[in-house]
Amino acid sequence: MTRSQVKTDTDVQLDEADDGGIRTYRFKGDWRSMSIHLATPKLEEFATKGGEAGEVDLSDVTAMDTAGAWVIRRFMTQMGDVKLTSDKPRYLELMNALPEKLPEPAVEDKKFGSLFTRVFTPIGNSVVSAWEDTVAAMFILGSAVRGAQLKLGRHSGLSPAAIVSQIDRMGVQAVPIILLMSFLIGAIIAQQGAFQLRYFGAELFVVDLVGILQLREIGVLLTAIMIAGRSGSAITAEIGSMKMREEIDALKVMGLSPIGVLVFPRLVALTIALPLLTILANFAALTGAAVVTWSYSGITFSTFLARLQEAVDFSSVLAGMIKAPFMALIIGVVAAVEGLKVGGSAESLGKHVTQSVVKSIFVVILVDGLFAIFYAAINF
Repeated sequence: MTRSQVKTDTDVQLDEADDGGIRTYRFKGDWRSMSIHLATPKLEEFATKGGEAGEVDLSDVTAMDTAGAWVIRRFMTQMGDVKLTSDKPRYLELMNALPEKLPEPAVEDKKFGSLFTRVFTPIGNSVVSAWEDTVAAMFILGSAVRGAQLKLGRHSGLSPAAIVSQIDRMGVQAVPIILLMSFLIGAIIAQQGAFQLRYFGAELFVVDLVGILQLREIGVLLTAIMIAGRSGSAITAEIGSMKMREEIDALKVMGLSPIGVLVFPRLVALTIALPLLTILANFAALTGAAVVTWSYSGITFSTFLARLQEAVDFSSVLAGMIKAPFMALIIGVVAAVEGLKVGGSAESLGKHVTQSVVKSIFVVILVDGLFAIFYAAINF
């Protein structure tokens, strides 16, 4: 019997004994993750040569971990019918705990399975996510309607200071940007409307266009979109950062309801602030339209007001104002749901803040369309 020895710097040795076609592979030294890479080329060389039969002897192995055991098991699988021997039971137990054959990687049907998975998996995930968001939104809304219990199991009321503070942040501080945006929107609609109606000699009807469009649709819709981007993202960021720092868990430990302490004051503040901001937005838009029609079409302010009074009735004002509380609740609930879903990383916070704004704007536009269909159905 002849032996060829391969010695490494870390004393990982592999002896090959050849006797009548029967090969015995003797593993020596340290077979742990830090050193097994030194013997990998030799193992690949032996596996390439192969043999009729063989035996793996672990008697001279001084140390072994799971990584080393997997390497030896892979070598035995490549060699085929190989017998495992050792005078150290602990190594045999470790090797026997591994499967005799490595599991084959799953091969999916590229013609049908892969295409089916790629098409329908995102759709299924979206449906499940939408259902989970709906359940979470109903839970938050139901908890708020139930009475916003600050103490779990106790009707302790709500601090007015919390609501006033949120109204100041979400309503009062948003007035400048809402006024500026609405003024520009009203001016743009008036200018474009007057430009097109001039061909028909009906520039005066631009007052009807601006008044009905602003009061019924544009005023509350754009205000809600601005609030979703400004206040909705802030709600998600605040609740999400508290979730990351485990402050919400601390509220539960103290017996406080996170919905009552964090969400309900913001819902009430949004429900109060959004209709008021909508009123201011309507006034600003009509002012911008009046200025543009006076400078662009020569329609005086008195003529503008007289025509506006004829074109717009109370139902037009009411149609827009009815939508405001619903949109406020949508923005607050969606923002709270996304805030409570934040994980423990800054990446998760940014992701859910973005989703909060996108989902809020989408649902607000969807609800506005449903209101339009409903108003048309009842001739309102």
